[in-house]
Amino acid sequence: MTFDISNLRIALESMGFHLYDDEYDKFFTYCMMLLEKNKVMNLTAITDIDEVILKHFVDSVMLHKALDPKEITTMIDVGTGAGFPGIPLKIVYENLNVILLDSLQKRLEFLDDVIDELRLTGIETVHARAEDAGQAEVLRERFDLCVSRAVANLSTLSELCLPFVKEGGHFVAYKAGKVEDEVDAARHAIELLGGGNIEVINFTLPKSDLERSLIRIEKINKTPSKYPRKAGRPSKEPLE
Repeated sequence: MTFDISNLRIALESMGFHLYDDEYDKFFTYCMMLLEKNKVMNLTAITDIDEVILKHFVDSVMLHKALDPKEITTMIDVGTGAGFPGIPLKIVYENLNVILLDSLQKRLEFLDDVIDELRLTGIETVHARAEDAGQAEVLRERFDLCVSRAVANLSTLSELCLPFVKEGGHFVAYKAGKVEDEVDAARHAIELLGGGNIEVINFTLPKSDLERSLIRIEKINKTPSKYPRKAGRPSKEPLE
């Protein structure tokens, strides 16, 4: 398999992105490091290079459909896993100051290697469960934006993510397919957590029929101090 830079370039340029060659080089290096590390560690089920480009890289930078990342200063990526969407967003938007949060130290060690190899600045990893980090004074309600591609229902994700967002900021959840029913089921929980003004942006990834959704939630009130609850409870007992 070879990394065809033209596939990434065509997809990004179709959305109005015009990157420098060194930025494309960073995507190439990231892809090669991801697939090499994936041989010994479970980072992604997607191992075809063209699918990595579309389903990880392009999908990650679709954030612009929900808001303008150029107007964001501080961002936290909760449950970042192999670095999505945080690292692709950092490559494209140098203005972002990014925290990559994950509960698995080995994943973060890989991401630290990626950050060093790509010579990225203004980005760091934090090892913690979201439930614990969301109660930490240095992280709680400190960010303009929280993003997450983690697999969890919206009620659970909102409890894990909204505590990080300052009033007037936003939480954006990345989802596959249509999500209107999931949003309706989570509305009360979102309100409890200080969120509101929910907007769903549906789209298909460029040159594909893959349906995706971004759920943008504004932080309109402070999150009550009892949230997030102790580790495990948001997923086992989602707020209703």
